[in-house]
Amino acid sequence: MLSTEQIIILILAIITIVLFYWVLKIELRLKKVFKGKKAHNLEDTINMLIGEVKQLQKSKEDIGSALVNIEKRLQRSIQGIATVRFKSFQDMGGNQSFAIALVNEDGDGIILSSLYARERISVFAKPLKKYQSEYELTKEEKDALKQARLS
Repeated sequence: MLSTEQIIILILAIITIVLFYWVLKIELRLKKVFKGKKAHNLEDTINMLIGEVKQLQKSKEDIGSALVNIEKRLQRSIQGIATVRFKSFQDMGGNQSFAIALVNEDGDGIILSSLYARERISVFAKPLKKYQSEYELTKEEKDALKQARLS
């Protein structure tokens, strides 16, 4: 039969073996964490991660400002385009005349029209502000503008 002292020594030996196993397991995990890193201790690793987070925050800010700039430029770009071909004169064959509407998101842009006749071709340009022109629009130009607005 084991004495009390022997039982305590046996229990302590078992606890020591379990703790030794636990320390080895933690050591292996730490090696995995630090594998491939230049840092040799946790403080260096944390400082390195803080630096990387700061770089990411700066990149995020740069991307945000670039996105705002792109949005502003996109609003000014031509987004609606439509062409309507038509006969300018009933005795002419084919739909040689046309009206083209080019507008941005706000409805600013231009309408280009061409009237084809046997002797000449006439080209007209009418500026647009908010889908309106200070010049009178023909039926075909209005149709082109309507189609461009819907596109």
